[in-house]
Amino acid sequence: MGSDNHKRLVIPGPVEVRREILEAQTAWMIGHRSTAFADLFARLQGKLKQAFLTTNRVFVSGSSGTGLWEGASRNCIRDGKKALHLVGGAFSERWAEISQLNGKQIDVIDVEWGQAHTPEMVEAALKKDRYDAVCVVHNETSTGVTNPIRDIAAVVRPYEETLILVDTVSGFLGAELRTDEWGIDMALTSSQKAFALPPGIAFAAISDRVLERAAQVPNRGYYFDFLEIEASLKKHNTPSTPPISLMFAADVQLDAILTEGIENRWARHMQMRDLTLAWTFSRDLGAFAQDGYRSPTVTAVANTRGFDVDAMAKFMSGKGFSMDKGYGKIKGKTFRIAHMGDMTVNTLEEVLAGLDEFLSSLN
Repeated sequence: MGSDNHKRLVIPGPVEVRREILEAQTAWMIGHRSTAFADLFARLQGKLKQAFLTTNRVFVSGSSGTGLWEGASRNCIRDGKKALHLVGGAFSERWAEISQLNGKQIDVIDVEWGQAHTPEMVEAALKKDRYDAVCVVHNETSTGVTNPIRDIAAVVRPYEETLILVDTVSGFLGAELRTDEWGIDMALTSSQKAFALPPGIAFAAISDRVLERAAQVPNRGYYFDFLEIEASLKKHNTPSTPPISLMFAADVQLDAILTEGIENRWARHMQMRDLTLAWTFSRDLGAFAQDGYRSPTVTAVANTRGFDVDAMAKFMSGKGFSMDKGYGKIKGKTFRIAHMGDMTVNTLEEVLAGLDEFLSSLN
């Protein structure tokens, strides 16, 4: 059970962080231009490459994933060219908006919230127009939809000038993602989802094609200039002051993740998803996400029984859990159960038992 001053997080970010990981942040501080830091950075590179299933470099950013959205848009879309954004939820909408706010031209393939994008949609768009990049969210946190990234990337790859840029913020380390095998040019994520770290640090696997494109963009910005980040990375460093404490935590957490095994971690998340969906349907509730595309990391439960999600959250708080109430325009119509990170099946069963008590109280 949670204590009076801590409710176990069942929200889709920040997620519950193990005490061992929290304590890793308390290591003595080191200078970010020191040999000790270079050693830390190099250790992280090796482990991050294993986690992303890539032989390319992995950028480490003192930001949220939102910062890397901006970096992707600024570095990968040339002046006078366009990007294709796949939009079907709050976060894919926001990335498209960021591209526009950075002066980039975009087209959008829009689907209803809860629906997935298909490779056929993308292929049809690519046949009609030329794009510098296709920007797609792997796992849409607001709706619980996992897009078929492998199949989408397969239709993009024949278009040599088109980069495939993937936001895997709530997918990475919870949903299958094979960066190199699938031909993904940039896979960006942040710490507070299935990585199960505190928020404030972000990561991106970056292909050589991305850096070649960045060299063709004169106004890449400053903080997220990929060529500057690459130059520092070659020295096992970062251009600006990094979040060293979070890097200590990431170092320890990656050891645990790699010990569990990436595919085992994916399998555990699928087991928790299936348990959540079975509970959902047996309680006369629904799944908001399209069948066949339901997320291994977060289930958006369709509130078909129309109960008060605020009352549900208050009840669950009394059980020691912090619950989600839905996001954006589907708040209340849905609520989300996050089954990601270091959550175990046993903990998820406790959550579902608590929700059963709440539902019973409505009768």
